[in-house]
Amino acid sequence: MNAQTAGLQHSSLGDEIVERINRLGQISETPEHLARVFLTHEHRAAADLILAWMRDAGLHAHLDAIGNVCGRYEGERPGLPCLMLGSHYDTVRDAGKWDGPLGLITAISCVADLHRRGRRLPFAIEVTGFADEEGVRFASTLLGSRAVAGTFNERVLGSKDSAGISMRDALSAFGLDPDHIGAAARAPSELLAYVELHIEQGPVLEAEHLPVGVVTAIAGATRLAANLTGMAGHAGTVPMLLRRDALAGAAECITTIEELCRTDDGGLVGTVGYIHAMPGATNVIPGQASFTIDLRAPTDAHRKRAVADIVRQIEAVARRRKLVLQVDVTHENRTVPCAPWLKAQVAEAVAAEGHRVFELPSGAGHDGMAMIDIADVAMLFVRCRGGVSHHPDEHVETADVDIGARVLLRLIENFQPGVRSAKV
Repeated sequence: MNAQTAGLQHSSLGDEIVERINRLGQISETPEHLARVFLTHEHRAAADLILAWMRDAGLHAHLDAIGNVCGRYEGERPGLPCLMLGSHYDTVRDAGKWDGPLGLITAISCVADLHRRGRRLPFAIEVTGFADEEGVRFASTLLGSRAVAGTFNERVLGSKDSAGISMRDALSAFGLDPDHIGAAARAPSELLAYVELHIEQGPVLEAEHLPVGVVTAIAGATRLAANLTGMAGHAGTVPMLLRRDALAGAAECITTIEELCRTDDGGLVGTVGYIHAMPGATNVIPGQASFTIDLRAPTDAHRKRAVADIVRQIEAVARRRKLVLQVDVTHENRTVPCAPWLKAQVAEAVAAEGHRVFELPSGAGHDGMAMIDIADVAMLFVRCRGGVSHHPDEHVETADVDIGARVLLRLIENFQPGVRSAKV
């Protein structure tokens, strides 16, 4: 260990981070099921707590125009471009407490360590807690990071939650001005890079017996809505060979999708997470069935080929079964590669802390998918138990938290700005 990280030898950042993870995890709509959703009372309480932690760490902190919690630690002189760190602090419903907050709280703790040692760097450090990454309340993801990147789509202000409250009204009730969200946007010249520490949300690092991993790319995703129309009929009177059963057709489509993804050797994953049949009666042949498809791959070219293959194959299923198929794209995000120059520095920090460098893609989406519009991005994954995420059983061992913090702090102290990659 070099002198730069000597301050960590006598205390564990992991203990401090885990204690704060637990405190933040208590801020929830209900004590039984963790839920901390955009622009709610719980959001405000969490933001206030994070702001206090930032200020204790020596950061100048404020809430921006979309509700992101933002802190800045100046460099050797005021006004220098920043290395931005962070993650999100909203959750899904019935969530685990590590997804998002681990990266945010670890970044704050690393700055606090620098502050305790009176260390300033030749660049500023900014820590951002993004207000809405999950998209639970208004079904629009990456709201906080899109606002920072200047790509926030103001049309989503009209979106309504399950109670009929529009995003515009929710922002106003929260004390924010929906007409000034543009004030959250940052210029590319203000950022040197964006780095996010995050739990892996998968079982790969655990299988490799490694506490941390270097992310190569955030996989792009395509989501489709498929609808099959056949003919409803009496369950007892229509012979099997004369049926146009939409649900049976959907079942064949789903197994076709699973087989295509299972036999792919390039990292393709596919999920049918929702299916609905009509009329939905025990003694009626389903005349209509709808289902969703979520496809992800490490490269856009691979994902787009897979989408075309799947659509072609389920069209063949529909023709053979005399069903009418309608497929619509409901969501598409491009793959976000981690910048080679920045990824190399993450890898160097991992190796310098005595761990094997292991690279892996992220199948889950992250705020870096928005931040790449204004900065090169990189990610450091921390092992999570069983690969479980978006579930109350989500867990990270304190020792792994501490290792992740040490790697991140080493990266910060040894960070060298690079030439920004060409825009994806």
